[in-house]
Amino acid sequence: MSTCAFCGEELEKGTGKMFVYANGKISFFCSRTCEKNTFKLKRKPLTTPWTAEYRKEHKKGSKTD
Repeated sequence: MSTCAFCGEELEKGTGKMFVYANGKISFFCSRTCEKNTFKLKRKPLTTPWTAEYRKEHKKGSKTD
């Protein structure tokens, strides 16, 4: 299974969108929101509070909160 390039969510087979860059790199997106945050708004997952990368970096959602 693949994961969303922006939020880190697992994608089920047959869902989401695949984007292929000119250099051959492949990114998968679970929703239009993740795609828009990446390309149009040029946001980084580390600065967006609802992404897995942000939660891991800022130690949110663990049992020791």
